[in-house]
Amino acid sequence: MNVTIKSISKALPGYSRTTAEIIPFLDGWLHGQEERFVRKVKKIFENAAVDQRYSFMSPEEVFSALTFEQRNDIYIREGIRLGTQCLGDAIEKAGWKNEDIDYLITVSCTGIMIPSLDAYLINKLRLRQDIVRLPVTEMGCAAGVSGIIYAKNFLKANPGKRAAVVAVESPTATFQLQDFSMVNIVSAAIFGDGAACVLLSSHPDDHGPEILDEEMYHFYDAEEMMGFKLTNTGLQMVLDVTVPENIASHFPSIIHPFLAKNGLEIKEIDHLIFHPGGKKIIEIVEALFGELGKNIDDTKEVLRQYGNMSSVTVLYVLERIMDAGPKPGEKGLMLSFGPGFSAQRILLQW
Repeated sequence: MNVTIKSISKALPGYSRTTAEIIPFLDGWLHGQEERFVRKVKKIFENAAVDQRYSFMSPEEVFSALTFEQRNDIYIREGIRLGTQCLGDAIEKAGWKNEDIDYLITVSCTGIMIPSLDAYLINKLRLRQDIVRLPVTEMGCAAGVSGIIYAKNFLKANPGKRAAVVAVESPTATFQLQDFSMVNIVSAAIFGDGAACVLLSSHPDDHGPEILDEEMYHFYDAEEMMGFKLTNTGLQMVLDVTVPENIASHFPSIIHPFLAKNGLEIKEIDHLIFHPGGKKIIEIVEALFGELGKNIDDTKEVLRQYGNMSSVTVLYVLERIMDAGPKPGEKGLMLSFGPGFSAQRILLQW
């Protein structure tokens, strides 16, 4: 009994700006700071490998003194709207009906809402009243892949069922107006907002790339590397400068044993579906993959067009590759990293 990915869709927030259009807003934000510091911040934005980003909020709202409550209210309102849109689009793309979904997973880490997003989606789209729901929070950038892993395990245990994974993120809602630390600046330079939905199935009538295997990898004693700190002004980014080097040091243990377990080597992987954490992480991973004769061009392109959208981003990379129409028999490796610190891996075959 196979578990396959049936369809994927994305939903873009209403506001978007190029990096060049964001630069003038930095002058207002950084007013009163040393000129040398202002130039440094602008260089960080210009060299972040992000040409454009989308946002739940207008730039004027992002660079304003909105309270944590006000930002979170926008996160809730727009998250529900975009989550509903991408789930509805994915169902239509798959040729399913709303009541065909047996299992609904929602993932997000950039705001707080109780009831969780899945409850709103059930009502908005009139999903089945006996649907199984699982909200996944606090897993950060890794949660898009984690959600697929949880869906796969449910479907493996329940033949003939269908599942949806909906990822909605607004990192711009976590921007800290009075924080001029490098962490807050780098976060603002690389992150953007977005939403995506992946539909999976163990129904014999559904076809698509098959999930051959999945696995998680946990870094010991690395809880402080990445995450959020809850403050009076909202969720404050935690991002250790050693993240790229830590990933590089663990990389052989993350990739090769997982593939070997499935009788494969990296040279036999046709598509690398890698989460674009940021320019530095991409450069390190690109060098590691380059030595193995592989590229992560789709990952770089998603970062360029949208920025890092936390859990959503790797799903945009997957959509690009699926839309390109891989040949039957080709294999793909999904890989993302998140707080904990952890790596999440999925092996696909078309």
